[in-house]
Amino acid sequence: MKFKTSDDTTLSYDDLGEGTPILILTGIGGSRQIWQSQVKTLLAAGYRVINVDARNQGASEHTAKGLRISRHAVDIQELITYLQLPQVILLGNSMGAATCFAYVSLFGDRQLKAIIDVDQSPKMINDATWPYGYQDLTWSTFPDYLKLPMGKATKKRIADDLFATVKTVAQNHPYDADLNYPFLVDHAFQDWRDVIQALRIPLLVVAGANSPYFNSDFAKVTAAMAPKGQSAVIAQCGHIVMAEMPQAFNQTLLTFLKTVA
Repeated sequence: MKFKTSDDTTLSYDDLGEGTPILILTGIGGSRQIWQSQVKTLLAAGYRVINVDARNQGASEHTAKGLRISRHAVDIQELITYLQLPQVILLGNSMGAATCFAYVSLFGDRQLKAIIDVDQSPKMINDATWPYGYQDLTWSTFPDYLKLPMGKATKKRIADDLFATVKTVAQNHPYDADLNYPFLVDHAFQDWRDVIQALRIPLLVVAGANSPYFNSDFAKVTAAMAPKGQSAVIAQCGHIVMAEMPQAFNQTLLTFLKTVA
């Protein structure tokens, strides 16, 4: 399906099932197909699943417009309004989780039932107040450090059929890291700790025990900031938790969702 934003950027998304809506947001450079196992599991559990490619990713339009995390949040608000979604659960990996926090910073949490953050620290830059940022990114290395290759995101090999699907999407819709670099800088500059502290809805923070990007301790520390925060660390996986260890992740996800009133 296609949706055109207020700045005339076309987003691709899937909208499947009925029930409480769960809106899924993928990490930077990725495509929505990486969530195949979760879409299947959530549909079987009776949820409506809206799975979105962000601008400049997957099958969505690649553009120099809106290279800010705030614009990504506006895109999501406009899609929620367009689909007339009541009380949405936001599920995001990496940049997708940051988009959830950006959404709350702009629009509050009144339209949300819960947020699930999959391996995204609320603060990317390491400093004296926060040692759980992205790799060795500090104020002295920002933003040039972000020009370096991010390296392999996974610890465990994902299933062959899923890998083939994701690779085909990447070939058909190549990610342009140079075009999207200003967005990466804006994303990495943010600090969402105040947003998390003010959340009135349940928050689940899931970390990969072997994430190459973040110390998994961030999950417990971040969840402790939120009045209704929970955390989990999934063993034997890296940053793409839901694709590397789908069964363990799906069980954690469904257990959390049962607690969301």
